[in-house]
Amino acid sequence: MQKRKLGNSGVEVSALGLGCMSMSSGYGPAADKSEMIRLIRSAHDRGVTMFDTAEAYGPFANEELVGEALQPIRDKVVIATKFGFDIDLETGKRTGGTNSRPEHIKAVADASLKRLQTDHIDLFYQHRVDPDVPIEDVAGAVKELIAEGKVKHFGMSEAAVSTIRRAHAVQPVTAVQSEYSLFYRGPEAELLPTLEELGIGFVPFSPLGAGFLTGKIDENTKFDPTDFRNIVPRFSPEARKANMALVELVKSVAARKGATPAQVALAWLLAQKSWIVPIPGTTKMHRLEENLGAVNVELTEADLTEIDEASSSLKLEGARLPEPMLKMTGL
Repeated sequence: MQKRKLGNSGVEVSALGLGCMSMSSGYGPAADKSEMIRLIRSAHDRGVTMFDTAEAYGPFANEELVGEALQPIRDKVVIATKFGFDIDLETGKRTGGTNSRPEHIKAVADASLKRLQTDHIDLFYQHRVDPDVPIEDVAGAVKELIAEGKVKHFGMSEAAVSTIRRAHAVQPVTAVQSEYSLFYRGPEAELLPTLEELGIGFVPFSPLGAGFLTGKIDENTKFDPTDFRNIVPRFSPEARKANMALVELVKSVAARKGATPAQVALAWLLAQKSWIVPIPGTTKMHRLEENLGAVNVELTEADLTEIDEASSSLKLEGARLPEPMLKMTGL
């Protein structure tokens, strides 16, 4: 497995990390815990060293899963988790809002440490920007956690560049996590240039477009009733049908390269910047192996130009998130 550094932080991780959310929530019922522990450990056996979770996934269940899975190899991996939602730390009940008050951040850190069975969090992201708490106060709280040794690095998720700059001035930001793929290229306008300027790493989530870029989804696909894609405008049957042109483009490149569409989509992301570390998620061993194979797919300048030119002529239908979720992004 190739290695990459998250910006100027010196944090070195595998070129592809593993997003663990889908093992517990978001894409239907939670998967079997023992099978997911095996999958996480198998990912490490194959060279993956960065694992992404959050208190909100479950809530709490995913951190407990990741903590148990990685406990035997804790000193060999980077664990990223997140704070920032208003979740009762005793019951797990969510209000649906954000909460990045400094005292809450510190309480979340302590609770996450217990669930993750560790004495430190390698990368602690603000999951969503809290409009009611100055970002300087948030960065200051994480700075104190770093001074105490409970947290190693500060991260932000789905934050505007102006917010990132303000936070970075108080406590250097090691990584920013936002959605980025051939299915959603919003970060290219402002975020990527800003991260490059500041020396911050980028961790794209949904690097396969929430599964759409695998080529396994079409307008007839039925999602589990608990799958969040049921409420995403871009995953309406009409939008899926309209957006298949992008999948066909990826498929055509994949056929020429002797790769799968998922591998081409991930290879494209890896080719954008040397400090980008995508975190595709899966609950299936064969998908894990397929995704990790993307590091061996080499896209030439001609390939990248072809993909850019062909994709830029496509008008993708549907918003990437429902309106209430978009409002929470801070973008």
